[in-house]
Amino acid sequence: MQILSVISGYRNGPYNSLLSTGNEKQVIVKQRHKEMKFVKSLAPPLMAALIALSPICNAPESAAQTTADIQKGATLFNRSCIGCHDGGGNIIQPGATLFLKDLQRNGVETEEEIYRITYFGKGRMPGFGENCSPRGQCTFGPRLQDQEIKMLAEFVKSQADLGWPTMENIQD
Repeated sequence: MQILSVISGYRNGPYNSLLSTGNEKQVIVKQRHKEMKFVKSLAPPLMAALIALSPICNAPESAAQTTADIQKGATLFNRSCIGCHDGGGNIIQPGATLFLKDLQRNGVETEEEIYRITYFGKGRMPGFGENCSPRGQCTFGPRLQDQEIKMLAEFVKSQADLGWPTMENIQD
């Protein structure tokens, strides 16, 4: 074994512990012990960083509405819109439903467009905004605040994207 330890390259190979003398073996064990200690000291901060940056812990709120926002939007829809737009339809003007294909055909593809139409009205649909004008285009019923119209627009867009699933599970 002593002869192999003289050959270059074997000292640093995977079997160097078999080729080492007693003192060298102790030095290698101490060095590996220090390396393991260092790696173990890094484990907690690395795990903390991994968990903090994990998408499981930080679900994107903008990508999916929170349950509370959906509930508020559904409540507003049931209170202000369902009379004409039950299930995403339109009993007054059948070509202007809240289904995605009709919204796109009518140039209403974003939440901002839905917000604008809900606020100011368009055609036979009255506006529900607090400062809606002209007066004849606005609802005679209760007006909605800006934040309420924003939640309503988000709800309508999300339902249109989903094809207006049944709303039986959503309660007032």
